[in-house]
Order: sequence, then C-alpha cells, then structure tokens
Amino acid sequence: METRKQTGYQIDMVHGPLAGKILLFALPLMLSNLLQLLFNAADVVVVGRYAGKEALAAVGSTASLVGLLVNLFAGFSVGTNVVVARDLGAGKEEDVRTSVHTSITLSLISGACLTVLGLTLSRWLLVLTDSAPDVIDLATIYLRIYFCGMPFNMLYNFGAAILRARGDTRRPLYFLSIAGVVNVVLNLLFVIGLHMSVAGVALATIISQAISAVLVLFSLIRDPGLLHLDLRALQLDRRVIRRICQVGLPAGFQGIVFALSNVVIQSSINSFGSTAIIAGSAASNNVEGFVYTSMNAIYQTNLTFTSQNYGAGECRRVDRILLLCQAYVLSIGLVLGGLAVLFGHPLISIYAPGEEEVIAQAIVRLQIICGTYCICGFMDTMVGTLRGLGYSMVPMVVSMVGACGTRLLWIATIFQMYHTPQVLFASYPVSWAITAAFHIAFFLFIRKRAYAKCGIHGMRPDDKPPEKAAALS
Repeated sequence: METRKQTGYQIDMVHGPLAGKILLFALPLMLSNLLQLLFNAADVVVVGRYAGKEALAAVGSTASLVGLLVNLFAGFSVGTNVVVARDLGAGKEEDVRTSVHTSITLSLISGACLTVLGLTLSRWLLVLTDSAPDVIDLATIYLRIYFCGMPFNMLYNFGAAILRARGDTRRPLYFLSIAGVVNVVLNLLFVIGLHMSVAGVALATIISQAISAVLVLFSLIRDPGLLHLDLRALQLDRRVIRRICQVGLPAGFQGIVFALSNVVIQSSINSFGSTAIIAGSAASNNVEGFVYTSMNAIYQTNLTFTSQNYGAGECRRVDRILLLCQAYVLSIGLVLGGLAVLFGHPLISIYAPGEEEVIAQAIVRLQIICGTYCICGFMDTMVGTLRGLGYSMVPMVVSMVGACGTRLLWIATIFQMYHTPQVLFASYPVSWAITAAFHIAFFLFIRKRAYAKCGIHGMRPDDKPPEKAAALS
C-alpha cells in the first residue's frame, strides 16, 4: 500500500488531529515558496547593487508581465494538485497513476508554449505597458532569456503539485534549497564577475530552475508507490485533462485577469515618469512577496487538505480545516506584514543602497499593502476551500468582478481625480476586502449542498464539478 511505502514523506490528511498536520504540511511549503521567491529577489538585489537603478527597474517591472503569461498554465498545476489529492483520498489507484503521467506531459507542453509566447511577445507587451525608454531594452533581454527556462519552471511546478497532493512538502523544499544556493552563486558570478547585468541574472534563474526540475522529476521516477513516473508511459488522457481543466482553467484565467489588473497598475506606475517611483515599487514588491508567499502556503495547504478530505468523503473536517487555515493566515499576515512596515527602510535599502528617493517611494507602497496584506490572505484561503470542493468557476468570476473590476474602476475614477502613488496603491486593500466578502457569502450559500454531495450520507464525490451536479439536481 502507498501508506506503507512512503511513511517518511506522506501525511495522513483524512484521519486524526488537523492543527499539527496543517502546520507540518504548511511550514516546508512556506519555506519552499520563500526560496522560490528568492530566485527573483536575488536577481533584484544583485542588479540593484551592481548594475544600477535602470537594471533594477528593468527586472522589477517585468513581474506583472511574467504573471500575465505564466498564470494560465500555472493554474493547471493547481488542477493537478486537486485531481491527484482527490483520487488519493478516494483510493482510486489507477486514476492516480494516469493523472501523474498526464500532468507531467502537460507540464512539458505548457513550458514549450510559454517559451514561444515569451520570445515573441515580450517587447510588444513592454511597449504596451509604457515601459520607460531607459528600461525597455534591458527588460526585453531579461524577459526573453527568462522565458527560455519555462519548460523547467512548469515541470517543477507540476511535479511539486503531485508530491504535495500526498502531503510531501519536504522534498520540494530540499530541491529548492539546492537550486537557491546555485542561483545566488551564479548571480554573483555572472553579474559581478562577468558583467552580464540583467542577462546574467536571467541565465542564473534558468539554470537553478533546471536543477530543481530535474530533482523533482527524479524523485517521481524513483517513487515506489502510486506516484511513480515511467517516462515511457507519458500520455495525455482526455478524462484527466478535462478534470484538471475544470479546476485549472478557471484558476489560471483568474490569475490572468489579476495579472492584467496588475499590468494596468504597473502602467499607471510608469505614467508617473519617475525611475525612482518605478524602482521603488519594484523593490517594495519584492519585500511584499515574502509576506504574500508565506500566506499563500496556507492557501495551498487548505486546497490540498480540502481536496483529500472531499475525495475521502470526510466533509465534516472541511469546516475545521478552513477555520484553522484562516487563523494561521491572519496571524502570518498581521505579524509579517507588520514587521515589513516596521523595518521598511533597512529592508528596502538591501535592494537600493543609498538611493533615498527610491527608498522613500518604496516605503509609501509598503505601508499601504503590507499593512493590510492579511485581508488578501483571508481572501485566498476562502478560494482554497471552494476549489478543493470543486467550485472553481465561481471564485474566478467573483475575483474578476470583486478584485480586478474594482481596481480598474478605481484607476479610471478615483486615481484620475487624485493622481498620487498612495491613491493608486490603495486599490489593493479595497479590492481584497470586497472580494473576500463575496467569497464568504458564496461559501455559506453552497456549503450544505456541497457537503451533501460529499460523503456525509455515505456517498463519494464523482468527477462532476459540484457546480454542474447542482444544476442537474
């Protein structure tokens, strides 16, 4: 049995106390997310210190565009996690094996598509977002090299999603630790030693991503249980793709819409015409990322625990999972967000030493966003529960209207009347609060129906998404 073969890495999510197991799952995932974020942070720190503020602005200003192109395919990895976790919980061994091989194949195809998109669209997108003239050439170089590594990026993300579905968050942490050290060393070598500027940090990122991808692939090939990967058996199973898309497409499309709203905000930042504001926003965005990715680990934990318990017909535990995850995410958001605000000046100085104007602009953004980031964590954790139960379409629509629509409306109205960075950045907490309220209302509305279709009455969930099943009932 799977439980006897992988006791060292597996977590039993459907039996016993939850509080400790959630932390046992979330903490390595949190550290993994932080290490992954360090890939970009190391890029920003090195170019900020050794290649100048134009290079810093070039690397930092590409984040929203990367998100725009990557998020759709990253949504498929969310679908992979839900599908594999649900099949494991339901004990569907053959379905698990088929899902693993289809997911890895899908990751390679996704990576190849992203490479083509990145190479062809990078400069056009930078022009479209009013990238500053002294930044656009460097940003184009960085993006084109960065997207050449997308097959490795996708392979790691899908592979790690498969491991997380069984409760294994430790090995991805080990793999990213190794890759993170390589990334930092190569950044220093390429930028300081070889004077490669943004091209050097992009190349270092690709190499480090390749290492983490190979390690996660090797762990699946060596796995003696249900997650064993046979490269000769790679396939695209239509039923698995449909199930992954039922969760992954709405999740990915939601990510795209969020990225589009962030691109509009980045374009609004660029409209100030100040390199200090652009660089300051980029530096602040990197500090914020450490707070966000810590909270995002709780979202991913909630998603996996909810999916497994739903698959096993243990929906009574879903309420407990949601309450515990909300308590954890609010604590993380308040503590880390408060620390980021409190130590804002020394933290930003790491990215732009001696650039007082850049630091001042960064702190403006940091105080508004990190001071209210716990609301974003609460919002995302609600989405984790809804997706784990199979409701992925509604969170997408709610997020489009509540978060992205609010931001775009804010920029078109309030920001036009009060054209300041403070007013622009205030669109974030306002949109988070509105969206979180809608998610809570929808969860309360569908809770009884979703649980009735789970296992409380001796039924196991089938492969139909609850939204469709409800429509047929």
